Amino acid sequence: AGAGAGAMRAAGCRAPAAALLLPWVLVGAQQCPPGAPGAVLRFSDTHADIRVPALHRVPGVLDPLYRLVRRCLDLVQPNPLPTELLRAALNDPASVRTSQVLHYELGYVAGAAGALLLAVALPTTGICLCYWRRRRRCRGGRLPPPRRSPTCHRHCLLAGLSVTSLLSLATVICAFLTNQRATEQMGPGLGAVPATLRTLRQHLGAIPQGVHMVVEQFQVAQQQILTDLAHMSRSVGVSIHSQLKATTYAVLAELRDRAEELRASLWHLQTAEHTVRGLAAARARMEPELRERRERTAALLDDPRCTSCASALGQARSLQPGADYGQVPSLERMLQALAGLPRSDLEGRIGQANSTFNAIPELAVERMAPLVQELRAEMAKAAVKVQDVAAGFPAADYTNPLSEALRVAEEQSQPFLQATARWEGYRWVVGTVLCSVVLLIGLCHATGVVLGTHGLRRRHDPADYECCAETGARLLVLGAALAFLASTLLSLLVSVTFLLGGNVQTLLCRSWASHELYKFLDTPGNLPPSLNLSRQLNLRGGYNFSTVYHECRGGAGLWEVLQLDTSYDLDQQLQVSKFAGTFQKRLDNFSTRLGDVRLLHPEVRRDLETFTHSGVDRVDYGRFQEEMRMPLVRSSLGDLAARLQGLQRVQRNGTVAARLAAEARALWRMHNHTVQEQEALVTKLGESIRFLVALAPQLQARVNGTLAAAAAVEAVLPAQAQRLLRQELACFARRELRHFSQYLHWLGQTLREDVASCQPLATALDNGRVILCDRIADPWNAAWFSLGCCTLCLVPGIVLALCLAKHFRPLRNRLM
Repeated sequence: AGAGAGAMRAAGCRAPAAALLLPWVLVGAQQCPPGAPGAVLRFSDTHADIRVPALHRVPGVLDPLYRLVRRCLDLVQPNPLPTELLRAALNDPASVRTSQVLHYELGYVAGAAGALLLAVALPTTGICLCYWRRRRRCRGGRLPPPRRSPTCHRHCLLAGLSVTSLLSLATVICAFLTNQRATEQMGPGLGAVPATLRTLRQHLGAIPQGVHMVVEQFQVAQQQILTDLAHMSRSVGVSIHSQLKATTYAVLAELRDRAEELRASLWHLQTAEHTVRGLAAARARMEPELRERRERTAALLDDPRCTSCASALGQARSLQPGADYGQVPSLERMLQALAGLPRSDLEGRIGQANSTFNAIPELAVERMAPLVQELRAEMAKAAVKVQDVAAGFPAADYTNPLSEALRVAEEQSQPFLQATARWEGYRWVVGTVLCSVVLLIGLCHATGVVLGTHGLRRRHDPADYECCAETGARLLVLGAALAFLASTLLSLLVSVTFLLGGNVQTLLCRSWASHELYKFLDTPGNLPPSLNLSRQLNLRGGYNFSTVYHECRGGAGLWEVLQLDTSYDLDQQLQVSKFAGTFQKRLDNFSTRLGDVRLLHPEVRRDLETFTHSGVDRVDYGRFQEEMRMPLVRSSLGDLAARLQGLQRVQRNGTVAARLAAEARALWRMHNHTVQEQEALVTKLGESIRFLVALAPQLQARVNGTLAAAAAVEAVLPAQAQRLLRQELACFARRELRHFSQYLHWLGQTLREDVASCQPLATALDNGRVILCDRIADPWNAAWFSLGCCTLCLVPGIVLALCLAKHFRPLRNRLM
C-alpha cells in the first residue's frame, strides 16, 4: 500500500504526458557541438632541415680603421659604377679602350704610380749615397766643426726620429693585425664559397624530398580521421540515445506507474472486499452476544439491591451494534472484471522496451559497420590522391637548371679559389717579413739612439772617438739601409694590393651595398646572353633580379617568385571536394532505422484499458467512509466496563458486587477480542478506501494520457532517430572535412612558402657580401693602408737617422 501511495505521489508530480514530446520539436534546431581544442592538427616541420645560416658583420676594435680606409677609397674613386664600361667589357671586350679604363681608374693609377715612383726613387737614392760615400764625395757621416752649438739641432733630430719611429711602430702593429686578420678571414671565406654553393644545391635538390615529406604529413589527418571513424558508430548511437532518452524514459516511467497503480488497485480492491465481508460476518456474530450482555447488565443495574446503579442503566441499554458494512456497495463486480489481471508481465514488457531502447548504441555500431569500412577505403584512396600532388609538383622543372648552374659554378670556382688561397699565403709571408723588417728597423733606430746618446755623455771632447757613440751611429746607418730596401718592397706590395683591394671595395662592395649592382644586372643588354639571369632562373615577365632578391629576402617562396601558379593551379589541385567528395557523399547517403522500439505492447495496452473500463472510478466510496466514521458499538464497552468496576467497589451487597465484577470482566473480554479485532479490520479497510478514493478521480485521464503518450512517442521515435542520425552524420562529416581542409590549407601554404623557399638564395647573396666585403676586403685594404703608412713613415726616418748618425761621430778636424 505504501509503494502504491508513493507511485501516486510520483505520478502527481510528473509533467503531463503531452509535454513529453515538446523537446523533440526542437531537435532539428540543435547545432553541432563545438570541436574540442584537441581537434587542431599539429604537423611536423621536418621539411625545413636544410638552411643557409645568415652571416653578419661582427663589430671589432679595427672597425674605425676600416671606416677610415673606406673613406680614403671613396676619395680615391668617387666615380659611380661604370655601367657603360662594364656593359662593353662583358658583351664586346675588344671594344673597350685603355683610355676609358685609365679615366675611370685615374685615382688608382695615380696612387699606384706614386707607390712605384717611391719604389724606384728610394733604392736609387740609397745607391747614390753609397756611391758618393765610396768615392769620398760624401762627408762620411761626420759633422764639420760647429759654427754654433749642435745640441739643439741634435735634439730636434732625436725628437723627429722618435716620432717617426713611434708612428712606424703603430702602423706596423696595425699592419701585423690586419695582415693576420685578412689571412684568417680569407681561408674560411674561400671555403664558404663552395660550401654555400653546395648548400644551395642541396636545398634545391631537397625540394622534391621536402614535397614528399610534407605530403606524408597527411598521415596526421588520416590517423585522426581513422580514430574518429573507430568511435563514430558508438558516438552517434550514444548521442541519439542521449537526446531521446529523456522523453522515452519519461514514457516508460509513466507506464511503470500505471502498472504499479493497476497492481496496487487490484490489491486494495481485494483487500477492501475481503475486509467488508469480515466486518459483516463479525457483526453478525457479535450481535447475539452483545444483546445478551445488554440484557444481563441492564437487569443487574435495575436490581434494587444495586446501590447507585440507576445512572449507568441508560448506557447499558445502548449496547447495540453500530456500523453495518452489509450496506456498503459491493466490489464483487469490479473484481470479476479485473479477474486475471495482469494477463501479461507488465514489468517484464516495460523492461524489455527499456532494454531495446538502451541497445541503440550497440545497434548503431552493428548497422554502421559497412559504412565505416567504406569510409576507411575512401581514406586510403585520398592518401593516393595526395601522393599524386607530390608527383605533379612542378618545382623540379625550374630548380634543376639552377642546380646545374650552381654545380658548374662550384666546379669552375675551385681552381680560382685554390690559386687565391695560394697567392694569399704568399702575400701573408711577404707582409709578415716586411713588417718584421720594419720592426727591425725600429729596433736599430732605438738601439742606435740609446747607444749614441750614452756615448755622447761619456765623450769629453767632441773630436774624440767613442765606441758606444760610433756603434749607435752605425746602427742608425744600418736602419736607414734596411729602410731603403724595405720601402722598395713595401711600395711594390702596397701598389699591388691597393689596386686589387681598392677596386674590389669601390667597384663591387660599394655598388653591392647600395644595390647598384642589382640594378646593373636587371638592365637589359648589360649582360651577355650566356649570363642572362632572368632566362636562367626562368623568371616571368615583369620580374628581375632585384625583385627576386627582395622577395626572397622577405621570405617569399619559389612558387611566388617563379609564378608557378600560372602553369600549375595548386588551389585547384588541393580542393577539399577532390579528396573528400566521395567520403562526404557516403555519409550523406547513409540511412538506417535505429528507433524501432515497441514501448507499448498490445497486452500491456489491453490490461490498462481493462483497468480503466472496470468501473473502479465509479464506485461510491463515500458510503464506505460514512460507515467507517460510525462506531462498531454505539456505547463504548470499555467505558461501561470501567463504570461497572467503579460501582462494584461501592456496593454493600456482596452478591451484587460479585455480579458487577463478572459483567465488567465479560465486557472487557468482549471489547479486547471482538471489538478490537473489528477495529483493526476497519483500519485496514480505511487504507484501501483512501488509496482508491485518491486514484479514482484521475484514473481515466491518467491511463488514457499515458497510453496516448506512449503511442505518440512510439510512432515518432523512428523518425526522430532518423533525423538525429542525419544530424550526427552531418556534424561528423563537417568535423572530418575540417581535418581535410586544415591539412590541405597547411599543405598549400607550406608548398608555397617553406618547402620551395628561395630565402636561402637571398641569404647566400648577403653572406657573399659579408664574406667578400666585411671579412676579406676590409682587413685586406686595412693591411695595405697600414703598410703604406708605414712606408711613408720610413722615408723621413731615413733622413733623420742619417743626420742623427753624424752627431754621434767625432767632429772632423779642420786641418784634415
